Amino acid sequence: MKNQLSKTGHEVLTKELAELKIKKDLLITRIEENSQPDEEGENLLTVQLKEELELVASKIDELEEGLLNCEIITGNKKYSQVEIGCKVKVNLSGKEKEFHIVSHFESDPAKSKISDRSPLGMALVGKKVGEEIQFEAPLGMVKYKIIAIG
Repeated sequence: MKNQLSKTGHEVLTKELAELKIKKDLLITRIEENSQPDEEGENLLTVQLKEELELVASKIDELEEGLLNCEIITGNKKYSQVEIGCKVKVNLSGKEKEFHIVSHFESDPAKSKISDRSPLGMALVGKKVGEEIQFEAPLGMVKYKIIAIG
């Protein structure tokens, strides 16, 4: 299955990947410069740099795999049901909220960008206007009614 990304999301992830590759090279250089062992083995800075390098390398691998196997979605189509790329407006106890359904690579709950793999995203995907969904949130069971998909 291809990772679906918005054009903007693809650009952001491509930029992040380039920045991480630069950071990886800098970390390797710093490790080489600081790899003079003390009496007890590697110094603390070198150990910390190697740990950071491992995290950066892992993130690079994840992004490369995600970008290699991706499909860019435009979001310009008419949606008959909730899917990646659409914005869905829901009603929760008389209050409207809007969420943008995105891939897990692009999710940012603070900006209402909800991953299709999150509990809310999984509950919404495939549903149509007028349907009600329930999902378990950290504060308990939440019930939304879908009022618009765009």
